Amino acid sequence: MTDVQGTAAVAPEVAARTAAMRAELERKSRREARLNWLAPIVMFGLIIALWYFISYVRMDAVRRRTALPPPHEIFTDGFFVWHERKGIRPILESLLVTGRVALIGLLISVVLGIAVAIAMNTAKWAEKSIFPYAVVLQVTPILALVPLLRNWFGFGISSRVVVCVLIAIFPVITNTLFGLQSAQARHHDLFSLHNVGPVTRLFKLELPGAMPAIFTGLRIAAGGCVIGAVVGDFFFRQGAIGVGRLLDNYQKDTRIPELITATICACIFGIVIFAFVGWLSNRMLRSWHDSVAGPT
Repeated sequence: MTDVQGTAAVAPEVAARTAAMRAELERKSRREARLNWLAPIVMFGLIIALWYFISYVRMDAVRRRTALPPPHEIFTDGFFVWHERKGIRPILESLLVTGRVALIGLLISVVLGIAVAIAMNTAKWAEKSIFPYAVVLQVTPILALVPLLRNWFGFGISSRVVVCVLIAIFPVITNTLFGLQSAQARHHDLFSLHNVGPVTRLFKLELPGAMPAIFTGLRIAAGGCVIGAVVGDFFFRQGAIGVGRLLDNYQKDTRIPELITATICACIFGIVIFAFVGWLSNRMLRSWHDSVAGPT
């Protein structure tokens, strides 16, 4: 009887303590949510304030006009002007050209990089034969290859796509290979116990387990393709005008507001591609991978 009374007396106290802990967790969650929204806004405000400080305090009128105009001039002379030769319209048109090159280069890099990584994963001799040349592509300055690429592929879209592939393929290869080789030995033993062939092993064990690493390489390659498209357009100065060539023209004509506007648009484009790959990764991995699904 005494034990029953003691348990009945403790139950309300436990319930009250549980309710207090739940309320504290909810308050903490709301604080974190507000901070997640407020911190980027504060950081953006600090950057704009620093920009104004440098433009108006550290520069005189002449240098401010030719080096770093204040943010409101960038928006009024760049983003808010819609003209065939001035403002945002030619920047968006050139961004379509650069975006097409970057997306084609990214697609080729992903398909070719995954295929090469699978080939390297099949046998140690294949990895030792192919991997050194992948490293050579990664460490060779792309500017050193520009004259060769110009002679081999001409001045058009093909040369720019090749530049994108050369920059973006290495992270796809290395991350995919790492993911394929990360399958646990006991899982391989289980497949061997059931006499599973290499193709089934690849598609049922190695590739699914490598998906997080593949998407990591894909995010890196996405940014690299944007860089490659801009750099390629900057040096291969024939064909459709992309962002790189437009930046060079603005720099030569000292059109600083439009130069900064084009740079911002190129950055936004790269962020959009990076965010899309991250979204795709979350959609494909969130149902089973801890890095996306979070604690249960």
